[in-house]
Amino acid sequence: MTELGQVEPVDPAGGEPGIPAGDGPLDELRALAGDCVHCGFCLPVCPTYQLWGEEMDSPRGRIHLMTQVLNGAGLSDATAEHLDRCLGCMACVPACPSGVRYDRLIEAGRTWVEDARERPGPAGTEDGFRRTWRGRATRTAIFAVFPYPRRLRLLTGPLRALQRAGLDRRLRRSGLSARLAPELAAALRLAPPRPGQVPPLPHRVDARGERRAVAGMLTGCVQGTFFPQVNTATARVLAAEGCDVVIPAGQGCCGALSLHAGRHDEAVKLAKQLITTFEQAGVDAIVVNSAGCGSAMKEYGDLLAGEPGWAERAAALAGRVRDFAEFLAGLGEPQAPRHPLPVTAVYHDACHLGHAQRIKAEPRSLLRAIPELTVAETGDGGVCCGSAGVYNLLQPETARELGERKAATVAATGAGLLISANPGCSLQIAAALEARGISMPVAHTAQVLDASIRGLPVRRLTG
Repeated sequence: MTELGQVEPVDPAGGEPGIPAGDGPLDELRALAGDCVHCGFCLPVCPTYQLWGEEMDSPRGRIHLMTQVLNGAGLSDATAEHLDRCLGCMACVPACPSGVRYDRLIEAGRTWVEDARERPGPAGTEDGFRRTWRGRATRTAIFAVFPYPRRLRLLTGPLRALQRAGLDRRLRRSGLSARLAPELAAALRLAPPRPGQVPPLPHRVDARGERRAVAGMLTGCVQGTFFPQVNTATARVLAAEGCDVVIPAGQGCCGALSLHAGRHDEAVKLAKQLITTFEQAGVDAIVVNSAGCGSAMKEYGDLLAGEPGWAERAAALAGRVRDFAEFLAGLGEPQAPRHPLPVTAVYHDACHLGHAQRIKAEPRSLLRAIPELTVAETGDGGVCCGSAGVYNLLQPETARELGERKAATVAATGAGLLISANPGCSLQIAAALEARGISMPVAHTAQVLDASIRGLPVRRLTG
């Protein structure tokens, strides 16, 4: 073993893969798990515990299970299922008075599960988390497509065609979606509408007025494919605020989806590629407009800590990563004037922005500085919407229930616009609102600021 959370499989007495005794990273994991005093402060903020009231589906319950595995117990199907059910929303991390690094623990636990999935189960068995053919096929398909924008664009067309043909509605009415094709039904439900004509971004956008910084911009996989207008708005706002914007050609996936799903080696490979790309860009900061991507890139130092020749490079790049709102707030007083936007908007805290990166005040401050824009708050304490990377494809029923709850809290505000800083959240909540018969436009913080700076009417806010 060389990396935190990666293990060599062993077969304890129970016949299940387990975790061997040893020094180094495993001892570090045991120490992290030992920080949990089982106080229960994590329970009321955990979405799955809220849904089911099941101890093993709470952070402290999952830590207990991981501790058992670290101490030699087998990685059973039940343990894997409880780890899989975690959304990775990280609401428990800021809520924990003991400072438990649940983020590190759950990523390690998911790596164990994902590694075990790659090995066949005992002969003659067909059930269990390692041997479910549909689960393996779904994961293989997701990670063969989502980190690759060209493949993702090719997939989206057929999904939209099936959606227009009403296949998603027929699956729901027939009841087949829950029994035979829940992942397909989820993909159809979440497929975004085709964006309007968005010109491709140049490799560089010059600052307007006095230059204040040189900012690199991540275009992202899901963001760049499903919401290219968000990237365009991001570049315009940064330029209007005095930044030369560098958009490296050929940049690939940051590895966030893989990292948060336990696919460690894949995440490392993608991270190295992106580090190399942005090292050559010569920028002061790397601005990210997708909460999950920003969270993962800020963890590059941990992800590549054991990689000779990469650890320092990863830590250096991670130190230059800034969320879009975080970066703008750090520039100081706005350089570009804001025009009025007479609308009431509800702001949704994306989990990997609010919980993982602890960025909550900055986007609200930027939005409230826009004349005539009223920012409403949901009454759910910022609980996860159920998107959680690819969770809504792998755990569609749980994700749907959380999406329904989020849509209800959004609708209760009476707002006319939803603002989100993560593409997965935008897709998930829009689908849940549509299922309730509510047509509410969804915009990124960058789009709202762009509209205000350009003096666009509210009806063109998401264009």
